[in-house]
Amino acid sequence: MDLHLVTYFVAVVDHGGITKAAQSLYISQPSLSQAIRTLERRLDTTLFDRTGRRLTLTAEGRVLEVAARRILADVDRAKQKVAAVRNLEAGRVELVTFSAFSVHPVVTLVQQFRSRYPGITVNVLDADGPAGVHAALRRGEAEIGVTDMTVEHAGMITVPILEQEMVLAMHPDLAADVPDPVTRARVRAIPLVLDLGSRANAARVGELLGEQNVVVDCAHPAAIWEFVMRGTAATVASRPVAQQLMPGAAIRSLDPPIMRPVGLVLRSGEPSPAAAAFLTSATTGNRGV
Repeated sequence: MDLHLVTYFVAVVDHGGITKAAQSLYISQPSLSQAIRTLERRLDTTLFDRTGRRLTLTAEGRVLEVAARRILADVDRAKQKVAAVRNLEAGRVELVTFSAFSVHPVVTLVQQFRSRYPGITVNVLDADGPAGVHAALRRGEAEIGVTDMTVEHAGMITVPILEQEMVLAMHPDLAADVPDPVTRARVRAIPLVLDLGSRANAARVGELLGEQNVVVDCAHPAAIWEFVMRGTAATVASRPVAQQLMPGAAIRSLDPPIMRPVGLVLRSGEPSPAAAAFLTSATTGNRGV
């Protein structure tokens, strides 16, 4: 049953006849009459009693009226929801990232986006490194990935957004004789806790690694931060993460500096309205990230 036939049927019921209903629908009377006959033929029943001057519903017509009004109400609600998503008043956007970026810059990016579009929900998925980000994007589990720009992103659209300065964070007791900035050669003599399972991270800090200065190889950020705060070892992290999540740690700049480019990746094609809005928010409001 076509939706326009349902609309025509309800209009005839509401106006009590073909003439006024046709005028309200801006169609000809013969066209509307033919549409009602088509509807009756498809349902194999008579919907209107045509013996009087005003059309009245048959028993079958009254049953259809209830269903028809429910159908039109459901369609109207669906249109409103679609319009809300299109107008960024509602909807959902899925992000995928991994532990290195779960605090910075993801938290600030989401905060900026939500301040502009409070009706849109952001779902942040966790992945196992850049490869996991790519896998989630390819499977359609997320539309946007927040990841390291130094790794290969073949077949993906990349949008650079910022660079993170990597710093050395350590317990104050461990930092007593460590200058600021500290040379990479000097770092090779300091015990470190790092995630060497991440190839990108291991390659980046390669010049900081001595023969035995990585005393803990750990993939869990919260545990790494705890090791630092207990004086077990120092770590290399982005400056915002070190400042926000290790407030009692001593922070030393690296000489020469190590910078980590961060960006967004997504599959080729037209993004959803919510994803497009997130891209715009991330690229126009990231100065403070």
